[in-house]
Amino acid sequence: MRRQKKKSWVRRAIRGLLLLVAAIVLISVTAAYAPFMRCPEIGDESTFAARAAEMRAGADSGDRAMILETRAQALDERIRLIHMAQREIIIASYDCRDGESTRDMMAAALERADAGVRVRLLADGVAGRIYMLTSPLFRALEAHPNIEIRFYNLLTQLTPWRHMGRMHDKYVIVDGLGYILGGRNMFDHFIGEYDWAKQSLDREALVYNSDGSADSSLYQVKGYFEGMWAHPRTAAFGKGCGDAQRDAVYAMLRERLAALKEEKPDLFAPADYAAMTDATRGVWLISNPTGIYAKRPEAFAQLCALMETAQEGIVIHSPYAALNGWMRQRLSAIAAKVPVTLMVNAVENGANVVASGDYLFHKKEVLSTGMAVLEYAGGDSYHGKSIAIDRDIAVIGSYNLDLRSTYVDTELMLVINSPEVNAKLRGHLEALHADCRIVHADGSGETPDGLDIPPLPLWKKAALYAIGGLMQLIRNLV
Repeated sequence: MRRQKKKSWVRRAIRGLLLLVAAIVLISVTAAYAPFMRCPEIGDESTFAARAAEMRAGADSGDRAMILETRAQALDERIRLIHMAQREIIIASYDCRDGESTRDMMAAALERADAGVRVRLLADGVAGRIYMLTSPLFRALEAHPNIEIRFYNLLTQLTPWRHMGRMHDKYVIVDGLGYILGGRNMFDHFIGEYDWAKQSLDREALVYNSDGSADSSLYQVKGYFEGMWAHPRTAAFGKGCGDAQRDAVYAMLRERLAALKEEKPDLFAPADYAAMTDATRGVWLISNPTGIYAKRPEAFAQLCALMETAQEGIVIHSPYAALNGWMRQRLSAIAAKVPVTLMVNAVENGANVVASGDYLFHKKEVLSTGMAVLEYAGGDSYHGKSIAIDRDIAVIGSYNLDLRSTYVDTELMLVINSPEVNAKLRGHLEALHADCRIVHADGSGETPDGLDIPPLPLWKKAALYAIGGLMQLIRNLV
């Protein structure tokens, strides 16, 4: 009898514990989603139309630009630019982790910090909590008197209603000299050519302030950064580092830099950015609001206002497409006026299972916009976010064509008025189209000769549909 009572008590205790855990999870998920249940409306858009007209008209500009298409370029130009710093280095990244490419960049930054240059690193609070706070590399860097690290909306379990507000920006600024801005996160999956099982394709722009003008777009990006750096939800690193650990990390980085200088001496020689870049008729920054809760869709609205000025045609590249009714309406109106091509990852190729599942669920709605849809299936997952408008406007940045980038995350897109940069961007975009499935209006696909797309296993397709269906309950976060 006593054994039965004991077993009964144990079963009740286990059942109670499971119910408690389930309740905590349910409350946390509900609290995390609650601030984003409603998608804010944009309201008056007259300022967006006026700014779009300014971007299309262009003006004399000292800003010159180039596209960084490869991972090798992304790492090399960061090192080159950082090495040229005399006063200040600013680095912002959604996802920042220790790794080979990160160590190369931090080795260059440490040398400049030793010379008295101020280095500031801003990362999103998810990566900060998971990858940085316990990392010997970042703890040692934070211990340097000229290096400071902060986190936007640091992840904490006690405030689940703050969990979803993320900083999705990625850029590097050096002095008043130049900056890099685009879609690459700061680790080996995106930057450099170090070993990685499955790397990501992405794109950035490097902008050079050729005449040192205070009117350069560099100061638009710098002003945005200062607002984020001083944001009420931005927190200090707050972790110490022992002297022995700090000295060991610094010795490793200095040894690494010496090897880099021997291997790639051109990165440490004076750079001729005037020759490397193309002239522009102006560069402008598009951004979302920076609060941690649901945002007015300012980045999407400004992009639409710009695309509405098109006369010839538009090519949009985004890893994924997750649209609500208002977004479809806006894109449909644009596609009714000029030809619009949209390239997204094929579900066989995408790295984001949630976004892929949503795309399967809503594919017909995406096609209903009238955009010509291509599905990229070239092997490595595509992460680039770019728009080519007519023959003069190139847009590059972090904004995905989905609900999360539209209403939840901070996002940055750079608008470059330059026929030369536009032509090069179109060349990069169109080269990827050879590895795309062509999607017809009825949803059927046509695979070009020579493109081998491994069939999606039935279990994986079913899993994607299941995930897509489940996410409809909280679709505003996709």
